[in-house]
Amino acid sequence: MQRMKIRKSKIHKMSQDIPASLVKEIRDKTSAPLLDCKKALEETDGNIEKAVEILKIKGLSKVDKKSGRDTSEGLIFSYIHAGGKIGVMLEVNCETDFVARNDEFQDFSKEICMQIAASAPKFVSSDNIPGNYVEDERRIIQAQVDEQGKKPEFTEKIVEGKLNKILEEVCLLDQVYIRDSKLKVRDLLNSLIAKLGENINIARFVRYQIGEVDQNGE
Repeated sequence: MQRMKIRKSKIHKMSQDIPASLVKEIRDKTSAPLLDCKKALEETDGNIEKAVEILKIKGLSKVDKKSGRDTSEGLIFSYIHAGGKIGVMLEVNCETDFVARNDEFQDFSKEICMQIAASAPKFVSSDNIPGNYVEDERRIIQAQVDEQGKKPEFTEKIVEGKLNKILEEVCLLDQVYIRDSKLKVRDLLNSLIAKLGENINIARFVRYQIGEVDQNGE
């Protein structure tokens, strides 16, 4: 009994001694509320990796609960890059005008504009990819692999791997975030949803670049 009391006392002391710098580090990694960050660190006895995992699970749970909500509000954002050589227009939707005017919502949308300018995605997510686009890419990759003389038993795996890589690059939500290679744009969006408490949806975007011909040849 005495040992159990000592052990509980040590755990209680450790949870009370979580340094503010550690809480801030977790906050920077996840954008979760400070209190949630502290609680996660207390639950894991200060283990950063486990605390981040707990916060991600909780955050995704919140996101799942909000994913079906209607997003009839929002704003359209624009961004000009490279001395007027690249332009982006982006529509981001949310549930209320209150969140649309929120600084964090607007900062997120500006970041996404810059992401689009820098990484040139073609679609918001894999749900928006036309079936013929996927098949065309598959045929091109298949022809390239065949020319390389790869063994038939390895061909399918190689083609699927290359195709998945391409699809990640052309889908905005699956792209690596330009400011943090450990995050994808989807992670950034999910973090904002969990933080602001509303469903948020990247609806559509257009990217223009001087001298670039669009799919319609215009």
